Amino acid sequence: MIRVAVVDDEQLVRSGLRMILGTAPDIEVVADCGGGQAVATVRACAPDVVLLDIRMPDVDGLTVLRALRDAPQPPAVAMLTTFDANEYLAAALRGGATGFLLKDTDPEQLVQAVRTLAAGGSVLDPGVTRAVIGGYLASEAETTAAEAVAALTPREREVLAHLGAGLANPQIAERMGLAPSTVKDHVRAVLGKLGGLNRVQAAIVADRAGLVTAQGKDRPQGEEAGRAQGAGQVRRAGQVQGAGPPGGGA
Repeated sequence: MIRVAVVDDEQLVRSGLRMILGTAPDIEVVADCGGGQAVATVRACAPDVVLLDIRMPDVDGLTVLRALRDAPQPPAVAMLTTFDANEYLAAALRGGATGFLLKDTDPEQLVQAVRTLAAGGSVLDPGVTRAVIGGYLASEAETTAAEAVAALTPREREVLAHLGAGLANPQIAERMGLAPSTVKDHVRAVLGKLGGLNRVQAAIVADRAGLVTAQGKDRPQGEEAGRAQGAGQVRRAGQVQGAGPPGGGA
């Protein structure tokens, strides 16, 4: 059973999310609260996934996110956002959020997103993709992605390209003809060499470095992938995902 906590300052939003997630047989909403009670509530109920409003009047989501990421066993955190909160998205990404969802996300996609997060993956709603990528890249030096990718081995660049294309670890293993455990080790190595990034951030680096084709297909460019050859795209919500342990593992 996937344990979920919902943090939002609006009771109506919390009730709606609880109702939607309650329809899934494998998901249990163990708590919902406002921002002021968030850290204590999450620590008390130990959820696998936290859906966290990015902007709240009492304690903002970024403050809560930082506190949760400092926990010994942090949950996977997806930020709940609206179209007018773009200025917060890059900061949340740097703060360790592993998902970004619009509050009006389709119920079926929301349920699948929670499952993806609980499996150790990341989700990026297409409605906020441009804002997340744009805000994150605007805060980074132009050469950051190319320099980071240049430090990877050819096989690690291939793994990163698959991450950028939205493949989960089992899919990467199948494409590369490797054991899933070997792929997991490669993913951990890649994320570590990129500075301890999560999978969403790594996908953006892959996109920036030109490892993903403009069509968004999973056709990594092998040993030549270190060269920036034009922007790709991060795929639909739920497709930037992995199969590590809950809480953002590789």
